[in-house]
Amino acid sequence: MTASKDISETGGGMIAPAGNSKRLRMAPKLAYRNLFHDRLSLFVTLVGIVFSVVLLAFQSGIYLGIERTIAAVIDQTEGELWVVPIGTKSVDDPSLLPGRESYAVLSVPGVASVETLVMGFSRWRKRNGGATTVLLVGSDWTQGGFRPWNVIEGSVEELAAPKAVAVDKTYFKDLDVTGLGDPAEINGQTVTVGAVTKGIRSFTTMPYVFTTLGRAQSMLRANQEQGAYTLVKVEPDADIATVQARIQERLPDVEVLTRGEFRSRSINYWLFHTAAGSGLIAGTALALIVGIVIVAQTLYSSTKDHINEFATLRALGASSRYIIQVILLQALFSAVVGYALGMSLTLAIFAAAKGTTLNVVMTPGLALLLFLVTIGMCTIAAVSAIFKVTRIDPAGVFSR
Repeated sequence: MTASKDISETGGGMIAPAGNSKRLRMAPKLAYRNLFHDRLSLFVTLVGIVFSVVLLAFQSGIYLGIERTIAAVIDQTEGELWVVPIGTKSVDDPSLLPGRESYAVLSVPGVASVETLVMGFSRWRKRNGGATTVLLVGSDWTQGGFRPWNVIEGSVEELAAPKAVAVDKTYFKDLDVTGLGDPAEINGQTVTVGAVTKGIRSFTTMPYVFTTLGRAQSMLRANQEQGAYTLVKVEPDADIATVQARIQERLPDVEVLTRGEFRSRSINYWLFHTAAGSGLIAGTALALIVGIVIVAQTLYSSTKDHINEFATLRALGASSRYIIQVILLQALFSAVVGYALGMSLTLAIFAAAKGTTLNVVMTPGLALLLFLVTIGMCTIAAVSAIFKVTRIDPAGVFSR
């Protein structure tokens, strides 16, 4: 039997084309038959890939969700610069500024406007007994500043009514409220739910509660000139770095950060200076290791079971390059099928997580990245099988 023959068939459902052009065309068919010949091995392979895809997607989705959750308040603001107390680790780690920062900032050339944002931990007493800690946020949106977003019941304007606050529907159970008009107490002051938002979560699972600037200052026992942060809008033709340096010179007892700097500091603190980041990194590494090991073991086992057939192909004139192509196509088929199943399961899990305090995010970019990672994972896993096949002695087929 020679390489000049059109097609030669071997055991185990494998087909070996002889000519170079036919050999290339038949490689996908051979890989498909070899892969699906042993359904049990294929099932084990797909389970490993699906597990890895789901775990990687879940970990990545949690990371994106955490990033967006931590920076949610910052992302909703418009100021280019933030004046914050020295040592502030994150936006949800607030403390009050000394006061009168707004006047000093307004006197700096290049500043267009300033906004005072009040944030502080407060005690929320439930109407049926018990209490919990909330993160109270006060701002003056009537002047175009920060305002609650994703309002689904009531309106921001209704928060101007006496004692009105906005809470998120996600935390209804924690706050012991059911909707508009429900009463509660914050730091001993009676409040009522005047607006309801949806999807505004905090990384610490501590509910955000929004109200007017003056009301929040009163509840936090701050004077009318105090805030947790001073947000600065820079004039369009002004250099942000220059304005930042001038403000810092005027206010040496505070920190002046760009919005991007404060956003990065907040995210880095929670992800890389707490156990949260370590858990995410460990989970991602575990997903990759499990996927590579399971796929590598299955492909190696499949290659070993068909070692005589591969030897026959070599004896018929098939090159090492052709054999490697077959094995890589097996890995590619496994990756595509496993990714499709894993992503379908992932999307179902993410859909079930909506409306909970767990914020997981899937974007088209992340989906594409996960697909490429799955392809790479299965390709790496195929290396062990490739090493086995390339060492086959074609003459061994004649000794059987």
